[in-house]
Amino acid sequence: MFTTKANAIFQDVINQYHIINTVDQPFKNKYDESDLLEHLLYRKCWIDTVQWHYEDIIRDPKIDPVEALTLKRKIDASNQDRTDMVEYIDSYFLNKYKDVTPKEDATINTESPAWGVDRLSILALKIYHMNEEATRTDASDAHREACQKKLDILLEQRVDLSTAIDTLLSDIEKGDKYMKVYKQMKMYNDDELNPVLRSQK
Repeated sequence: MFTTKANAIFQDVINQYHIINTVDQPFKNKYDESDLLEHLLYRKCWIDTVQWHYEDIIRDPKIDPVEALTLKRKIDASNQDRTDMVEYIDSYFLNKYKDVTPKEDATINTESPAWGVDRLSILALKIYHMNEEATRTDASDAHREACQKKLDILLEQRVDLSTAIDTLLSDIEKGDKYMKVYKQMKMYNDDELNPVLRSQK
């Protein structure tokens, strides 16, 4: 199953990040582009993992405003990278299933496969950090118990989401579903579409 591979890669990425555990560490993809899908999944989860920690840092109430603005720019760039990676992963699936003829009654899903993968990657991060809280020795028993209950729900959610993604890919392969990719329509980074940026020209 596709998600068995994806979930294993995501766990590997998150573990690798936490060896050094800093947003400034260098990135090295374990997979070269000859293993394209694995390469994309590894890069996707690394982006998500770094951004997760950016979001932690920027919520520090004592953060220097200048540092916060710099970090906000990094988060914006990370969001762009994240969206780009979703499109690359969807392009992979589009190419993989390009010779499949959808059935006459084929339907489209509410989200593309890669946006499901995006959610799965974020879910892997939630599971990792909720597990940390559920096993934190300096926390109260009540805290650990509450976090364990949340962790149980997140683990169930991963099973359900994984099943849904694998089912979608199977349906696309059989022609029961078809996929379309709508390229980014973001306006806030475009100096022709964002009125603030346009006024600076």
